[in-house]
This record gives sequence, structure tokens and C-alpha cells, in this order.
Amino acid sequence: METLCVLMALCAAAQLGLAAGMRPLRRTAAGHKMAAGLTGQDANGVPLRRSKRGWMWNQFFLLEEYTGSDMQYVGKLHSDSDREDGSARYVLTGDGAGTLFKIDEKSGDIHATKRLDREEKAYYMLHAKAVNRFTGEALEGESDFIIKIHDINDNEPRFTKDPYVARVPEMADIGTPVIQVTALDADDSTYGNSAKVVYSILEGQPYFSVDPETGMIKTALPGMDREVKDKYQVVIQGKDMAGQMGGLSGTTTVSITLADVNDNPPRFTKTLYEFRVPESTLPGSAVGTLRAVDNDIGENAEMDYRIIGSDGPGMFDVAVNRSTQDGVLVLRKTLDFERKRQFSLRVQVENVHVNPRFFSVGPFRDEASVKVTVEDVDEPPVFERQGYVVEVREDAAPGAVVGSVAASDPDAKRSPVRYSIDRRTDMDRVFDVHAVNGSVFLLRQLDREESAWHNISVVASEFNNHQQSSRVPVYVRVLDVNDNAPTFATNYETFVCENAKANQRIQTISAMDLDEPAGGHRFSFSLAQESTSKANFSVRDNKDNTAWILTRRNGYSAVQKSVHQVPVVISDGGLPARSATSTLTVRVCTCDREGNMKLCNAEALTATAGLSTGALVAILLCVMILLLIVVLFAALRRQRKKEPLIISKEDVRDNVVSYNDEGGGEEDTQAFDMGALRNPEAVEEGKQRRDIAPEACYPPVRRPPAARPTRDRNGDVRDFIEQKIQDNDADPAAPPYDSLATYAYEGGGSVAESLSSLESATTEGEQDYNYLSEWGPRFKKLADMYGADDSDS
Repeated sequence: METLCVLMALCAAAQLGLAAGMRPLRRTAAGHKMAAGLTGQDANGVPLRRSKRGWMWNQFFLLEEYTGSDMQYVGKLHSDSDREDGSARYVLTGDGAGTLFKIDEKSGDIHATKRLDREEKAYYMLHAKAVNRFTGEALEGESDFIIKIHDINDNEPRFTKDPYVARVPEMADIGTPVIQVTALDADDSTYGNSAKVVYSILEGQPYFSVDPETGMIKTALPGMDREVKDKYQVVIQGKDMAGQMGGLSGTTTVSITLADVNDNPPRFTKTLYEFRVPESTLPGSAVGTLRAVDNDIGENAEMDYRIIGSDGPGMFDVAVNRSTQDGVLVLRKTLDFERKRQFSLRVQVENVHVNPRFFSVGPFRDEASVKVTVEDVDEPPVFERQGYVVEVREDAAPGAVVGSVAASDPDAKRSPVRYSIDRRTDMDRVFDVHAVNGSVFLLRQLDREESAWHNISVVASEFNNHQQSSRVPVYVRVLDVNDNAPTFATNYETFVCENAKANQRIQTISAMDLDEPAGGHRFSFSLAQESTSKANFSVRDNKDNTAWILTRRNGYSAVQKSVHQVPVVISDGGLPARSATSTLTVRVCTCDREGNMKLCNAEALTATAGLSTGALVAILLCVMILLLIVVLFAALRRQRKKEPLIISKEDVRDNVVSYNDEGGGEEDTQAFDMGALRNPEAVEEGKQRRDIAPEACYPPVRRPPAARPTRDRNGDVRDFIEQKIQDNDADPAAPPYDSLATYAYEGGGSVAESLSSLESATTEGEQDYNYLSEWGPRFKKLADMYGADDSDS
């Protein structure tokens, strides 16, 4: 095969100055043909021969951004098989063939048709071959070559961000890194210095500097204080061609903020704080605000307050308002103007987060004095105790003192105190209190079984100012006295069989007592003395607060005596002891051999104290059945008597006939306003009835009632009914005159007027109730309760 020679390689290399790293096109054996060697045989046994090219390709170079008027010459293709007679045709394919690159088919010259930009495409892969123009036979095998676009410095450096934002702590040392900026150049970094960028600072000296190689910005001035200036604008330039003359450049802005560090201590705004607080201030209330300032911000300005000295330990505390960093002085205990009128405190403030680097600046704390003045307030009397518990025997006589309370005015003037009972806690007026010495005494007899405890309130008020008052609970315990006799624990119902044997137990009994002795109940049981001689039964005391009822003979006859009464004497163990007799009723019944009751006569059943539960249920059931039968019978009877409205067509006498004729127009339909039946309150005023004569619509002259005997107690009722009848007849909105009108008569007015509490005064002011005694004996109780003074003066 003929070798394909490229003749323009040396020209292109000369044009571009043979850039470093490029190899010129070379030809082996000075472009002569290489001898072909046997490489094998094909399928038909014909030996295969391989031609070795007489040249080696390298890349072509073409300048980017060509500005000439003619097409830029790239190179020339030439084949050794070209006899210069026009029979050879050169063909170019690949990237941009026919559009960006064109080849002269006869001469093989290659030209670029457009300006090329290396940053868009750095090289192009092309394929070239030579063929016979007439036969199309290949004169030279297809070869590949590269056209590489040679770079020129046509792009300026561009920073990756604009602007940059950075932070650096204030008071940072010189050379502290802040941020690294980066500029990129689109030019070829492998060829020349077109893409080599050098950094420099245009604005921001003398505070910051930049590394020309890496673009790292660093602090250049020590002691930069955020409290003086906290923001800086730095302008950085990036220049290619290694910063030489003629290079292109770009800039960016870096916004640098100084971050706060705790380099300032807190300081109180005052050296002495003074507050005034009333002695009635409740614990937990704020007394005043302590303010300290710190030039730092954020957590570096957080402060804590504490009391380091006080002449009232535990009286006050300091809390922190985290939103304002102020100290709030809080009261912890109750103030008393009469005991201490002024407090002196020493308060300290310090930073929560301290930077050890700035310990040398000074202590990060400050101190101030606080003076709290207590203001006097008129206070109500104060009881010596929070509550009183007293005891009184239930047999104490009225007027007996059960206890005493004591209260005093805590103010300096020491006003006298007046005592009284809060009657809302003693509605039955069982107790009273001496107005001067506070002794609580009885007004009437007590009963522990009715109420074992009484909870009352005693009010103490200043003698000259009743508004200043306080109250204390007094719990009165009523001590038990053995004043109740024991009785049966329940209503016993027992029986004895006719075939009972002697000493047979028929009932176990127990007792109850309303009293409550300290050691518990000790009951004893015995048969009544008067019944001992003729008793049919005996009582055996079990010594455990129970007793047995035993038979004393064999056999009992219901015919002779169906009911026996057994009187049992029950005694308690109190001092003095009390006893009572309770009677046990024993019925004589017929029993089987096992002792189960079979039959008791009617006399025995009626002799019991009352009917049993089963008997009552049976009686009620019978009554309900009878009522149900009566109701069903009445319903059936009404159903049988119901007849049709018209018995026959001929007999129409006294029958009601319904028809659907609407009558004679409006005059008939408006004879009566039906709306008055649905809503009597909405009837039109002044509308006359059309079913009666017009003159009858006017109100008749009221006739005085006829004279009646003076002893007629129902005269007021008759007057009321007659008046209502006249009003109804004269009312145009009333129902038809054959309707039924009902009236509810409530009686005349009361001499006492209304006793309702709805209109009573809501305050507990003084009222005169002496007029209650004039209303008669029925109001004597109210007169006694409200007519007298609440307490003894």
C-alpha cells in the first residue's frame, strides 16, 4: 500500500513555534516504501501481505480566536500514490468535517472555516483517506489525526462566589485564617501562564492580607475590637499570566464580621439601689429590678446575680430575666414593719461564660448595694394559733366555757380587739364568744349522739375598724357521757316449735348503744325480775355482748297461747351503768321433725310488730293485678259502647253533620280569627268579633257585687271569678263563647309580704328584725334567731 504523506506538518510546527511537548510529524525511511512481509494465508491459501506505513501521525495545532479575513490554513494531505494527474481525490470525515474544516479534494489542503474557541472544544478527531476519483478504489488506507486548538489568554479569572461571607473572632492574633477565596481561569493550564492566577488585596488593608498563591485571607492587625467596629469589606483581585503585565483579572468582595468574645465584664448601672415595699407584700412577689450592662452580646452577655451579704438572711433572693439579663429581687418571707423596717443587701453580678484568655483584663464581676425599706400597712388582728381544738362534755350546762381564743393587733397602735362568732358556721346558735376576752361558751345543751364535732369560726376585728378582721377555726369535740340505755341491735322475729324441748336455743340476741365508751361496750343480759317465776323462756348471757334465748319446758301449744313476750334486761358497763328492758316476741308454730316451721296461726301473724317483706310484696302485687283488671274492663266497655255518628240516613235528629262548604266568602271565614287559638298573644289589638253584635264588644258597666253575709269566706273567690268572666266576654281575642275558660286563684296578699331571699341584701350589714315578733307565735323562732344581737357586747 502506498503511504500517505502529510506535507504541512513542518509548516504548522513552524507557525506555532513548536510548542513544548509537541512532536513534529516524521516519516520513516525518508518517506520511502517499506518492504512487505508474509503475515499468513487466507481461506483460499493465498498468502496475505501487510503493507507498513511509511509515516506516523501526530496532532495538528490551530490557534483559537483567529481574527484574519481568510480561512485559517490547517495543513495538507498528500499520498505517495498521487501522480499529480487529478485522478486522486482526498476525503475528510470526523468532527467538524465539511462544516468547521474543509479539504480541497484535489490538493488535500485543509482550512478552518470559522473562529474556534478552545474553551468550547479543545481538539477534533478527523479521518482522512485518498481514493481514485474515477474508480473509487482506495489509494491510501483511512488514517486518523487530531487537530488541537492552541490556547491564547482570552479568559479572565472568575471567582467561585461573589460576595464571600466570613466570620473571625474579635481580638484574634495576626495571621488567623479567615476564609479562602478561589478564582478559576478557563484558559489552558497546561500551556503557558494563561491560567495561572495570582491573588492580591485591593481593599481591606491594614486589617487583612491574602496569600497570593492560595487565596487564603488572614488577619493582619492585632486587637480588632468588635465593640469598636464589627464589619469589614475586603476586595480581592485574581490576575492570570502569573500577575505579569497584560494579564487578565477579576475581583470579588469578602464581607467579614468580627464574632464576639467575652472580653468585657458586666457593670451595674448604679452603685446603690433603693426599693420600698409594703409589709403586706406576699412572699414570691418582685420587689425591684437590678440592672447591669455588658458590651458583649449573646451568651457572652449572660449574667448571674446572687446576694453575697444581707442583714436579713433568707428574706430575699435574686432571679434572672434571661430576655433582658436583669436581676429581679424577690421576697421570700413575710415582712413585718413592727419587727424590722429596713434591710441592707450586697448583690454581685458575674458572667455565666468566662473566656480564660481574657482573665488578665480583670474580674468579670461587679457589686452593688441594695436598701429595702418596709412600709407600714394597717393589718388585721393576728390569732396566736392557726386553729383551736377544744373539748366539752355533752352534759355541760348552757353558759359553760369550752375554751378561749386570743388575737392581737400587730400594728404599732395596738388597737383593741373585739371577738364574735361567724353565725354562718353556727346556724343553730349553740356557741357564743365573749367580745372582750375571747372565751367561747355554750348557749344550749349538747348531744354527742346528734353531732360529735362542731366546727365554728371566731372573728377578731379591730374595735375602731371592723374592716380589719381575721378569723380562726375552732373545732369543738363533744365528749361522750353515758346517757343512753342499750337496746336490741335489731328487731328480732323468732318462733318456737310446739314440739320444742327444754333448754333448746331459739334465738341469739345482741345489743347496741348510742354511747361510745373508751374501752368499748360491755353488755350484760338477764330476764326481767317480774317474769322469772312464770317464765316460759330463759336468757343465758354469753359474756361476749350476746345472749341466747332458751326454752324452759318441753312442748308449747299454739291453741293455748300463740304468742309469748320475753322481757330482756340489757345493761351497759358505763359509769354510772344504764339498763333498759327490751321485749322479744316469740310465736308458737307447728314444725316438722327437723324443726322447720310449717304453720303459724293468724293470731300469731298479726301479733308481730309488723308485716314481713314477703307479705308486703304479695299485697302490692295483688293490688297491681286488680288495678290492671279494672283498666282493661273499662277499656273493653268503652269499645262496646262506641257507635257510628249517624245510625241511619233517615234519622238525622240531633246529629252533627260535617261538610266541606267554605261558606259565604270573607265575611264568613273571618267571623273569628283562628290565629288567636294558636297564639293568643299575637292577636291584633282593637279587632272586633264578627260573630256577635257590635255593641256587645264594648266593655259592659261593671256591677258592684251583691251584698253577702259577712261570714261568707268565699266572697273573694266569687268576685275573682265574676271579674274574669266579664273580662273574657269583653275580650275580642277570646275564644268562641261556647269555650271553657279556666282560672287559677292564688288567694289574697300576705301581711308579711314576700319572704323570698332573692331580693335580700347580699352584704352582711346590720338589719333590724324586731318586727318579726309582731307577726305572731308562728314567727317566734325567726324572731329569736334574728331579733337579738349576734354576740354579747
